[in-house]
Amino acid sequence: MSSTLLPDYNGGGIVNLMQSIATACGGTDAHYPQLAALSSMQLARARHVVLMVIDGLGHRTLARHPAHLHLQTHQIGSMTSVFPSTTASAITTFMTGLAPAQHGLTGWHMHLDEIDQTLAILPLTPRAGPARALPGQLPPRLFDHRSLFQTLDRESWVVAPQSIAGSPFNAWHSRGAQGMAYGSLAGMFTGVVDLVQENTSPRYIYAYYPDVDACSHQFGTDSRQAQRALAEFDRHFGELLRQLRGSNTWLLVTADHGFIDSPGRRVIDLEDHPQLAALLLRPLCGERRVAYCYVAPGNRPAFEAYVRSHFGRACHLYPSQQLIADGWFGPPPYHPRLSSRVGDYTLVLKDNWTIKDWLPGEKRYTMLGVHGGTSSNEMRVPLIALRV
Repeated sequence: MSSTLLPDYNGGGIVNLMQSIATACGGTDAHYPQLAALSSMQLARARHVVLMVIDGLGHRTLARHPAHLHLQTHQIGSMTSVFPSTTASAITTFMTGLAPAQHGLTGWHMHLDEIDQTLAILPLTPRAGPARALPGQLPPRLFDHRSLFQTLDRESWVVAPQSIAGSPFNAWHSRGAQGMAYGSLAGMFTGVVDLVQENTSPRYIYAYYPDVDACSHQFGTDSRQAQRALAEFDRHFGELLRQLRGSNTWLLVTADHGFIDSPGRRVIDLEDHPQLAALLLRPLCGERRVAYCYVAPGNRPAFEAYVRSHFGRACHLYPSQQLIADGWFGPPPYHPRLSSRVGDYTLVLKDNWTIKDWLPGEKRYTMLGVHGGTSSNEMRVPLIALRV
């Protein structure tokens, strides 16, 4: 199993790539160091900047499969994701330029004191019970950050799948940009080509592709389905290079996180541990690989003892405040609700272990491919970059 890797916010992570892009595109906010491998001065020499994010394309996945020649040929290195290494946290970083310490999105399931409810944060739907507000009403109540596009001094575009392009989360985080929805991968690439080739002022274009992630979750990281999704992207990317020749464009491709596989025998189900579940104030939050636990002060000694005696080989146990102080979510200043969104304890799963609880009425499903943790396979993503 791959070694532990913590996020790099000091010049080697996706946060730093976004700082380079923001500065190159006229942004004046300087929250973090720029990416050591690609500075704003380099990016600013081109007319357009295009960032394509392949959800779930870990550095290992690209390296293990040499069929993807266009992407591999132009890979200049790798970066770390954020913590946790998951879409909710990392895509928000791509769309805001902020680390989780500042944007405050800490995983798929988040307990939000503002509405006293646990939501799946991307669809903005409650984990249990009736919705207390429509998803469209929630962004201004839950998100106090600006989008990256609002901070840039250039025309920006967000190219997203039709399934999410109009969602409240995506619309909120696309403020300041114009939007283009696509129905197929070919449509995404056609849209990017059209936006670059139009005779306009310089543009920043952000495009998002979800299929590698979806296939990896269902079928596994090395499955034919996941490889087919990546191979199709690579083929279109090769054609994109030809079509944009002479356009003076920086083409950047990276990912929000990588993947590992976790078979059923490596899943801790809280139904098998009722003593532990009884010590929790609310259901688990976060991810299968990084679980936030809310525990009343009087129950904390029993909680710590149970985790250490029963789960010692499967997870690390941390006080959540320790992870904040040690910089896992990013440097200060911290989001005012960061502490309340990561609970009292964080379980960081080892090797390929995961942990899950199920609520009454919740639809059950299996998930072979997982992410969110601190293994290098989950944390390290490739950086493909070339000036066309």
